[in-house]
Amino acid sequence: EQAYGRDGEGQLDCGGEYAYRIGGEEHLWTPATVASLQQAVRSESPSTYEQYARLINEQSERLMTLRGMMDIKVANEELPLEEVEAASEIVKRFSTGAMSFGSISWEAHTSLAIAMNRIGGKSNTGEGGEDPLRFVPMENGDSMRSAIKQVASGRFGVTAEYLANSDMMQIKIAQGAKPGEGGQLPGHKVDVNIAKVRHSVPGVGLISPPPHHDIYSIEDIAQIIHDLKNVNPDGDVSVKLVSRYGVGTVAAGVAKAKSDHITIAGHDGGTGASPLSSIKHAGTPWELGLAETNQTLVINDLRSRVVLQVDGQLKTGRDVVIGALLGADEFGFSTAPLVAQGCLMMRKCHLNTCPVGIATQNPELRRKFAGKPEHVVNYFFFVAEEVRREMARMGIRKFNDMIGRVDLLVRRPVSHPKARQLDLGMILKYPEAPREVGRFHAQPQEHGLERALDSRLLPKLAAAIAGKEKTELDIKVSNSDRTFATIISGRIAKLHGHAGLPDDSIVIRATGSAGQSFGAFLARGLTLKLVGDTNDYCGKGLSGGTIAVMPPDVGRSGADIIVGNTCLYGAIDGNCYFRGVAGERFAVRNSGAAAVIEGAGDHCCEYMTGGTVVVLGSVGRNFAAGMSGGVAYVLDEEDSFASCCNRSMVDLEGLSDAVVADSHLGRSDVDLLRSLLRGHHSHTRSPLAAAVLKDWNTYAGRFVKVMPKEYRRALKAMAAEPAPEAVSVA
Repeated sequence: EQAYGRDGEGQLDCGGEYAYRIGGEEHLWTPATVASLQQAVRSESPSTYEQYARLINEQSERLMTLRGMMDIKVANEELPLEEVEAASEIVKRFSTGAMSFGSISWEAHTSLAIAMNRIGGKSNTGEGGEDPLRFVPMENGDSMRSAIKQVASGRFGVTAEYLANSDMMQIKIAQGAKPGEGGQLPGHKVDVNIAKVRHSVPGVGLISPPPHHDIYSIEDIAQIIHDLKNVNPDGDVSVKLVSRYGVGTVAAGVAKAKSDHITIAGHDGGTGASPLSSIKHAGTPWELGLAETNQTLVINDLRSRVVLQVDGQLKTGRDVVIGALLGADEFGFSTAPLVAQGCLMMRKCHLNTCPVGIATQNPELRRKFAGKPEHVVNYFFFVAEEVRREMARMGIRKFNDMIGRVDLLVRRPVSHPKARQLDLGMILKYPEAPREVGRFHAQPQEHGLERALDSRLLPKLAAAIAGKEKTELDIKVSNSDRTFATIISGRIAKLHGHAGLPDDSIVIRATGSAGQSFGAFLARGLTLKLVGDTNDYCGKGLSGGTIAVMPPDVGRSGADIIVGNTCLYGAIDGNCYFRGVAGERFAVRNSGAAAVIEGAGDHCCEYMTGGTVVVLGSVGRNFAAGMSGGVAYVLDEEDSFASCCNRSMVDLEGLSDAVVADSHLGRSDVDLLRSLLRGHHSHTRSPLAAAVLKDWNTYAGRFVKVMPKEYRRALKAMAAEPAPEAVSVA
């Protein structure tokens, strides 16, 4: 009472900083704007949409968004509207934002996908994977398939099948809502269906750390772009960057790294899973990042190589037009389509209590979802028609003719004393290039896939890929053969899905020093046996295949490094046997693969969510940091492992020969470990594996089992009360 007063008397008012409050801080989304948009899309009323757009645009000016401080120049003579590019073409430039199945409900997520497929735009999976059921057209001709498949640091559900069934693969470097932060889906939102899609365990929280562990430089971005282009040569690769000072330089590097598409995300975005602390005051407005990116790309003659997209609280056709004039080809919308579906901006997304069934996994609340694809379709056509009216006023017929025309924007007079001091000169600067260059997307990137070793092998493997025969090949590889077997895996995934082919349908025996991403996204049915060594990212995204790497000297001890850093990153399924030592971050984010290695560097098993890792040797520091699932077994002959392990999320214990509630995959530790050791010896002829198996009673006591605490809790809960079978919730 002394601190806060009696009955709350004397407490500071919250002021409406986040949720709207009458008399509090002003917001663009108000009861009036939400109600008018929802009425417009449900009644198909252009006049009601115009009322909504007028409210938003006037508030944008009053609240001093940067675009609210700009005026659009009009032509001396307005064009007849029928001469302006059709709305049905303009809506193809629109995408819905990267909101994952998990942050929003199945109903909301699939409704957005159906709507965007109807109009020829694109929906985005977010970083939560996608149920393969959605790849199949619906009986009425609609499709729930999201055209954009996101690849984030978490790599949740990123399989060869997932990537092969996309039109665009988006690498999320950062997001505008919370630049520099990771994401987290709390365990209470991870139900059986979300766990199935994300290849994880129900009830176990999922951490998405800030960095991609295979991207620490522009060269690394070039490699992952190459990886994704290999697994799906018909899809475009996008890189999502955040609006901030210097983003233009990064975007230029990304364009040189052969990305087909670049998204600039502004600081106003963020729905579903963003914590309240990240909704405001994080990042910069998209106007700044877009202007800098467009100017940098034009000056360096890179602009025509990439599609440039902008997103971050776009709401009206005027927003789209200003985005285009500042240099954008395409436009991403997230909150506005959700409002069209029924979102009331309650700001309860992170609590799983959304009252209209959008940002929740609660079955009772999901039943309240009343949105329809038609509502989203109507919204985007209203926006497109507003764009057309603005184009007519400017005297512009084709959308491409508007892109980058910064000269058609002028500073609007404002009365606020602080706003008057803002200099928009650098934003409204028309970029001067040393010669005539392209100012919108006009040419494809050259990815050079026809020169890949995979492409030369495809004719010999055509029958095997189709499932008609088994094939074995002997080849030589060098470190210039990057991303080997990934084009082949993409073909298999496209034809056969995640089930792939029967084991060992294609066996490729290779010799030499392989390049980066050897066996990335390797599909089931493919077996790679390499005599030599390989570089970083071996087995990245492993999707059911088998990889074995061994030194050429049969008698070699296995104490030398044989694979590079960040191997098995985001592996989903399959087996790896490495007779030698791995670099840093071995099996980071592994969610289902089994691997045996004879030593590893720092951060082994970091952020692991599933699968099994056996280490027959010493490890570096920080083992199991962020590990929330799966099991690791470490041969600790020097009794030093405990000092190398990050024990904040795991327990250390000995082996058990009994099948108990918290055993992995219903097998005892002893059975599982001996089985993997036999596989390791069979594939690599490892002397160490042979010695352990031969003298099992001596070695068994030297193994340390690393068991995540949350994983054990979830497994015990599942054993006590079996979870319902994972079914598609269409």
